[in-house]
Amino acid sequence: MVLPGPALEVGAGSRDPLRPVTEAVGPGPAECRGRLYRPAQAAPRAPPPAPVALPPVTTLIWIVVVLIAIGLYLSWTAGRLDRLHARIDATRAALDAQLVRRASVAQELAASGVLDPAASIVLYEAAHASRQAEQEQREVAESEFSQALRAVFSEAQQVEVVRAAPGGEEAVQELSQTVRRVPMARRFHNDAVGAARALRRHRKVRWFRLAGHAPFPMAFEMDDEPPAALADRPLV
Repeated sequence: MVLPGPALEVGAGSRDPLRPVTEAVGPGPAECRGRLYRPAQAAPRAPPPAPVALPPVTTLIWIVVVLIAIGLYLSWTAGRLDRLHARIDATRAALDAQLVRRASVAQELAASGVLDPAASIVLYEAAHASRQAEQEQREVAESEFSQALRAVFSEAQQVEVVRAAPGGEEAVQELSQTVRRVPMARRFHNDAVGAARALRRHRKVRWFRLAGHAPFPMAFEMDDEPPAALADRPLV
């Protein structure tokens, strides 16, 4: 009589020829379902690369380079400001020379006797006042002198009277040159003043005191319109 029992697996390649077949079946359905639906775990992400830090020596070199560049720029700005101040001094000296020359020629003409007494007195006193005026009153005195010149030479007939006198042609020619050169000299001076003032208003100039102790430049404002009778004559 043969009793029922687990089937035996017989084979030549098996280490245990009498091992039950149930041991070779493998996992059951529940275990298979667990293996089939188990979510796969994502691979761990690599950390981002750390920023490369500059060596201390390289950082120091860059700081030195930046400081040198800033120093060169400030030095260039200071040099430009010095050149503008020198230009202001030169143009102011040229303007003063033209103003003094204008007054001298007018005084010589007033003392020559070719003008009528009233015109001679007005012209001489205005020219003398412009030469003797203090710096604070210089603009007013020069403006009044320009007005006196326009009053004396308001008509071309007065110029012709002076020209007809001995030496009058040279006097009129010289006076015509000076009264027309004064506006040009003043324009050059005020242009230099405007450029220097614009540069000195920059923050870098004020913060680093690039102007030093130089006074703030001021324009020379005056009435420099020449008489029409003299302005029409060509310059020589």
